[in-house]
Amino acid sequence: MTGIIDVALRAGVAKSTASRALSGNGYVSAETRERVERAARELAYSAHSSASSLATGRTSTIGVIMPMADRWYFAELLSGIQRALVDDGLDLGLYGATEGSAERARMLDHALAGRRFDGIIAVCLQPGAHELERLTETGLPLVSVGPFSERADTVTIDDVAASRVATEHLIDLGHEDIAFLGDEPDADRFSFGERKRLDGYCQAMISAGLDRRIRPVTTRSTIPEAFETSAALLADKRHRPTAIAAVCDEAAIGAILAAQRLGIPVPGELSVTGIDDHRYAEMFALTTIRQSPKEQGAEAVRLLRARMQDPQAPLGHVVAPVSLVARASTAVPRSDAR
Repeated sequence: MTGIIDVALRAGVAKSTASRALSGNGYVSAETRERVERAARELAYSAHSSASSLATGRTSTIGVIMPMADRWYFAELLSGIQRALVDDGLDLGLYGATEGSAERARMLDHALAGRRFDGIIAVCLQPGAHELERLTETGLPLVSVGPFSERADTVTIDDVAASRVATEHLIDLGHEDIAFLGDEPDADRFSFGERKRLDGYCQAMISAGLDRRIRPVTTRSTIPEAFETSAALLADKRHRPTAIAAVCDEAAIGAILAAQRLGIPVPGELSVTGIDDHRYAEMFALTTIRQSPKEQGAEAVRLLRARMQDPQAPLGHVVAPVSLVARASTAVPRSDAR
């Protein structure tokens, strides 16, 4: 059975140098690392995870903490994280539970017990549960995907700007009666990306002199629940908005389906925008703000690897790019709707 000493002999380096080159734990020149990796490939060498952990104090496993991965954004993000970890020869330990649940608190306790990870990627941390503080106290390398930035490396989008641009698109088309369809805005209980998106909507409305028209409509941002909330909103013809700026694409799709059920043409009588560019967005011709969770996941792994290699480096904060994608769910409002 091939061992690390065989790799070292083939590469012409010391055993400790070969170990550093393959584990990433310590400095090795690029030329030496390439030589060692080539020798390992030629010998079909694979480090035994338990032995490697005993020798280096590392587990080669990254803990990922997020809400349940049954939503498009989280599934895409997880895909990007997993692919980047595999490319780096690292394993993934996934802990998923709904925000605000007792299960999530128990999950966090279990995930942090025993220092079983080399680092942690945390998604949509809850301020009220002091999750960021609990994670930073472990001393493990940490990357937060979401709006936190004060005490950890972060990957995020500018949620305020994304929502403001989507709302401004509707205003530029001539809409004045624009409702915001979004999740629970309680930043003490949940991650506050939704709160920031509500802020972006309000900024756009106030800048256009429409502050008296601000209308937040609270719903969980899933397709079924947004459908139910939107059906109630749109059924009231006298107070029906001409446009909806949704907190995410799933909420926007729920609104479009509700409009279709009620016989309300989109965009003839109702314009709708979202945020994400969900895989269903093209199917529903949805005007949206595009982001790439897969790329954000890969960026989170890159930041974590850098933190693992240099724990004293300055914090890294990456604001991922977004862009407006105009499709057929938005149009100039009908003159009688104005």
